[in-house]
Amino acid sequence: MNILSAEALPFYIGTYSTNSASDGIYLAYLETKSGEISKPLLVAEVDDPEYLALSPDGSMLYAATNGRDGGFVTAYRVEDDLSLKKLNRVSLDGNRSCHISLDGEGRHLFSASYGKGTASVIGIKEDGSVSEVLDLVQFEGSGPNERRQKQPHAHAIYASPQHRYVYVCDLGTDKVWSFALDAESGKLTALDPAAGEVPPGGGPRHLAFHPNGKFAYVNNEMGLGVTVFSMDHGSGQLSPVQTISTLAEGTGPEGLTTAAIRVHPNGKWLYVSSRGDDTVAAFEIADDGTLTAIGNVPAGVEQPREMQLDPTGQWVITAGQKDDQLAALRINSQTGELKSARPTQKVGSPVSIVFAK
Repeated sequence: MNILSAEALPFYIGTYSTNSASDGIYLAYLETKSGEISKPLLVAEVDDPEYLALSPDGSMLYAATNGRDGGFVTAYRVEDDLSLKKLNRVSLDGNRSCHISLDGEGRHLFSASYGKGTASVIGIKEDGSVSEVLDLVQFEGSGPNERRQKQPHAHAIYASPQHRYVYVCDLGTDKVWSFALDAESGKLTALDPAAGEVPPGGGPRHLAFHPNGKFAYVNNEMGLGVTVFSMDHGSGQLSPVQTISTLAEGTGPEGLTTAAIRVHPNGKWLYVSSRGDDTVAAFEIADDGTLTAIGNVPAGVEQPREMQLDPTGQWVITAGQKDDQLAALRINSQTGELKSARPTQKVGSPVSIVFAK
């Protein structure tokens, strides 16, 4: 594969390096004509860079790095050859981060801690390096699932497309906590009502915004569904509109959990990966934001913890945490349906993918 071809798009891969064949963050290329993935190359040796986030201009890559000495967010400058130069890191005071994201202006970085049930806001300096923790929110509550919901479990955190609000998916309380963001101080102020809610025992995991900014989609890890929320631009309030199952017809829920959720750049389709049956569910998005199932296809990997759409909207890359594989599924440009995965590429325990700019 010619990685310098115009059709080859570079992407970074976050991994679990503990007890796996991984050594950190990797770089690979997707050939958009064929779906072929190049052999991943190590670009940053670091312990457990389990989630990655790219700055809006593509000049910086941030990683939630959970090593033997605790949880950190680490900042890397993206060099001209796409190699990474470490600038610095900031401690999360013992909190292991499972998800990070940025606001649209690249001024603040957000981190969710599953184990502690907290959300953090971290400052970003002019050179792209991370500064101190500006705000920390401790969530409270529980859910009906006695095994998974004894306490809060903040699983993901996102700034709204308008950069005014921040939403936290809390698997432990069945809530998507909602905040106003102070763009100067980085402080979070709870909205009223304080959260959008998914069905009891659903376990909200990740969120994806519609390109028009009117809807947010949350996949429920244990509930095996997607909850559609309308978003009020004035108040930031999330209002549930629909919850639809991700299960294929005739499939039971035993042993299954959803993982990643993505909205296609054209706003017409939505995709959710599922572990246990190792599939990707596809949905059509109506003008009112509601979903209709298109169908489920094999993910091409085992335990697809991550799934990412390429910027051209032609492919879905799936990352198999269990079998150390990456695969690409072609998107039908007319219907949104997915076709069988291309030949896979190997990398140790992949759990996060972000395309370079």
